[in-house]
Amino acid sequence: MQIQIVSVGKIKEKYINQGINEFEKRLGPYCKLTFDEVKDEQAPEQMSDKEREQVKAKEGERILNKIKPAQHVIALDRTGENWTSEKLAGEMEKLSIQGKSQLTFIIGGSNGLSNDVLQRAEQKLSFSKMTFPHQLMKLLLLEQIYRAFKIQKGEPYHK
Repeated sequence: MQIQIVSVGKIKEKYINQGINEFEKRLGPYCKLTFDEVKDEQAPEQMSDKEREQVKAKEGERILNKIKPAQHVIALDRTGENWTSEKLAGEMEKLSIQGKSQLTFIIGGSNGLSNDVLQRAEQKLSFSKMTFPHQLMKLLLLEQIYRAFKIQKGEPYHK
């Protein structure tokens, strides 16, 4: 399976990068993993709703430019479904069986994802009703993808 993670912004925190690097290594035997980071749009701290939508639209264009038509897209969004780790493993396995071997996860910036990106996504996934920094979401997502492969293969992994 080919898994692409498209995210907004660069990760500056060393400890998050170390975790990402660790899971990237662990995922090597299970999938071909690629990362595409798109530039986040500079915006003032206080924005109107219209300005926020403009920022999301610009970031959304950059995101959509990284996605190919054949890719199955799962957008991480607070309005998405809450899945268990087992459900993620099952969804990934089902896609693989259906011949959809190119899977793209999208992580938006601090303002979320544009409507165009959400419409492109076949599925929307929410990790929690809580808000997490988008940089940390990449690490959490990688851990869950790794866990999903371990579940699929029936291999032990700490609980």
